[in-house]
Amino acid sequence: MRSRTISLRARSLVPALAVAVISGCGSSSSSGNGLASKAPAEIVAAAKAAAAGAATAHVAGSIVDEGKPISLDMELVAGKGGKGRITLEGLSINLIQINGVVYINGSAAFYRHVAGAAAAQLLQGKWLKAPASSGNFSSLAQLTSLGKLIDRTLAAHGTLSSAGTSTIDGQKAVGVTDVAKSGTLYVATTGSPYPIEILKKGAGGGKIVFDRWNKPVTLTAPGNAINLNQLQSGH
Repeated sequence: MRSRTISLRARSLVPALAVAVISGCGSSSSSGNGLASKAPAEIVAAAKAAAAGAATAHVAGSIVDEGKPISLDMELVAGKGGKGRITLEGLSINLIQINGVVYINGSAAFYRHVAGAAAAQLLQGKWLKAPASSGNFSSLAQLTSLGKLIDRTLAAHGTLSSAGTSTIDGQKAVGVTDVAKSGTLYVATTGSPYPIEILKKGAGGGKIVFDRWNKPVTLTAPGNAINLNQLQSGH
């Protein structure tokens, strides 16, 4: 089976999906432990440092980007990769990144979208693999990098204001709001100042939750994955 169709169609879907999730997360800023009385910018800096120093994290939730619903549920390991599931407009993808290789296992609808009906029948239930640093699925690899996801989530913001203190899922937290984008990120005020939740209001609203910081995560490459580069070469 040749896969130029996969290459052309995946280029249009996969980068857009990755950018949408990251930009949706980037609509707010964060704060940190013991910083409830500090300026919002100081809170952001402390929270980013704490998150960047974590070994693992679980990131899950849903947002709306340009009218399109997006959801993700990812377990991330700093410096190694991650695994989880992403859904864009009903197109679901199981995703693993480990040792510089991205593994994709798409739903039937996803494979039909990127490869056409005939190829989708052959690919159904199978894993594809490609380099994490280049190619059609390199954008998705960013969603499996704890460092990149945290950096982009906490870096993109406008004017900040304090959202005060509150309790989020039983945890005491302090919030910082991105005034222009109506997004607020809440961060724990006890223990390490890890982000707890991003909450964005309005038509493009949604919620992303950060939890299970530094909990064990096992990454295992799926067996018998199909090399996407070989498919594109017609091998």
